[in-house]
Amino acid sequence: MLDRSPGEPLSPAREFGEEVKAAREARGWTQEQLADALHCGQPYVSKVERGEQLASAAFAKQCDRVFGTPGTYARMRQRAADAGSPTWFIPYLQLEREARAICNYSTTRVTGMLQTPEYAEHVFRAANPHESVDQIRARIERRMQRREVFDRPNPPALWVILYEAALWSNVGGPEVMSNQLRRLLTASEVPHINLQVFPYSAGTAARGGPFTVLTTQDGTDVLYEETYTRGQVSDSAEVVASAQAAFERLRADALSRQESLSLIRHVMEAYSHEHHLRPFRRHMEEIQPQRGEQRRMPRMGPRVRLIRHRTDPRQ
Repeated sequence: MLDRSPGEPLSPAREFGEEVKAAREARGWTQEQLADALHCGQPYVSKVERGEQLASAAFAKQCDRVFGTPGTYARMRQRAADAGSPTWFIPYLQLEREARAICNYSTTRVTGMLQTPEYAEHVFRAANPHESVDQIRARIERRMQRREVFDRPNPPALWVILYEAALWSNVGGPEVMSNQLRRLLTASEVPHINLQVFPYSAGTAARGGPFTVLTTQDGTDVLYEETYTRGQVSDSAEVVASAQAAFERLRADALSRQESLSLIRHVMEAYSHEHHLRPFRRHMEEIQPQRGEQRRMPRMGPRVRLIRHRTDPRQ
């Protein structure tokens, strides 16, 4: 018996869960028995069946194995994961799941695949101020599910170039930003993830807006770009080649991997200690003297003697 109001539409996660429950009950199994067959815990099965959590891709694949279905649950689960995403975004999601390589340039925000849930929440809330808590939560869950692409046996190579502004944008406050930057440092330790920062000091970037170039398993390259209202996938050879050339120039002008990580640590420390956020200086000659410091900077221009007029104390 369904524990929802008559006429209330099923959420995609709930619809998937009820299909799992129906198949389980048709075999006369308990949740514990199904959990054993799927190599997971009974609480997880319970949450999936009630629609409280969308099943993972691995769970759906195991369901196909246990129930003897030819990819039915995997496809059903994927439709559930895509549900709620804009129709124009679904083609990109399909390409992302099957990509061999992903090259992304982000300008003011950390790319979605590397965001923490807290960071994503503030990004979504700022862009969708009238949505309910549940709607925002659903958006966050869909974004976090995109990380599953890295759980497959041969995950795509991810190369991310972040414009420095993305590090200094105080999304959600110091604690959220500190955790987000820590997440970037952790991600950089994964062999197939490369992270660079394009610094302010590099001047004008080769491309003004964010974009992503994906390489599919058959070697086809496609470009994905977003405007204010929607995104678009293009496989035009000329358009893709232009984006690839821009990405190569961005990569050449960006900080090295070690310099990028040093900058991220510097910004993270500033957020963690709630210090006044100061730009990161790559070279010693860029350091500005602070009050009380004894550092002497090279004198530029002719030496000029300053004449100070003392005030007569008798006046």
